Amino acid sequence: MRLDDLDPSDNVRDLGSGGGGFGGGGGNILFALLPMLLGSRLGCGTIALIGIGAAIFMTMGGGGALLSGGGVTGSGGQQVTQQKACDTPEELQACRVMTSTEQTWTKLFADGGQRYPAPVLNFYEGRVQSGCGQASSAAGPFYCPSDRGIYLDTAFFRELATRFGAAGDFAQNYVIAHEVGHHIQNVTGTMEQVRARQARMSQAEGNELSVRVELQADCYAGVWGAQNRDRLEPGDIEEGLRAAEAIGDDTLQRQAQGTVVPESFTHGTSEQRMRWLKRGLESGDPAACDTFSGAI
Repeated sequence: MRLDDLDPSDNVRDLGSGGGGFGGGGGNILFALLPMLLGSRLGCGTIALIGIGAAIFMTMGGGGALLSGGGVTGSGGQQVTQQKACDTPEELQACRVMTSTEQTWTKLFADGGQRYPAPVLNFYEGRVQSGCGQASSAAGPFYCPSDRGIYLDTAFFRELATRFGAAGDFAQNYVIAHEVGHHIQNVTGTMEQVRARQARMSQAEGNELSVRVELQADCYAGVWGAQNRDRLEPGDIEEGLRAAEAIGDDTLQRQAQGTVVPESFTHGTSEQRMRWLKRGLESGDPAACDTFSGAI
């Protein structure tokens, strides 16, 4: 995907190793739940999951204050600035993807008479303290609604290529665009509505609703790709679909534990994730991403 002409986004922070100093609720609850959630879903504690932060937030309710615009306090107590971010090839690509998503969603929101509040992309290594609590890079990239932050350890991209067989720049771009999709759900009120509904549901019913959330984020990622079709290169769409296939619940469960437990799905099957990403890519219209009406 051709993004070289784009300046890196300004909405980026580098938290370094050990995480940043966000206050707020959630706290150690998130950290304590991560191994349990990962283990119960996939049978092992180190599988990387895209979007786990959003699923946890909707289960636990989230908490904390919004990230202030004046920088982030790193683990050593020093102010982390823009100059530290976007300084590796992987980070620079991610920063340019963020610029592209900001341009795309600003226009789409403006078409509907609304203003788009961009999220913040937070790079970290190993573990991080977000507005939703503490998390490890084993959880994969995630979005925290309470501080409107996307959290990314770029080492995940190497795992995406080597462990999941989903190499390529557009596969990586899809990961970021999916998390931006969760941000869209947050600012439009979808996440809060889902959280309220899940509070009245059984575990199985809540999981099914989480699947619809994740598939909509996949579709929104496709919308972003479609809106930037002139930047796509041969093979990009195939890279994105390959990544979506690799992180389907059924595929991950089969690889991790040899069996598939549909009632425990929270992100959707490989077929579903590919289909909804493709729907966004083909339509370029957020209205086509209604995963909450009818079958999925």
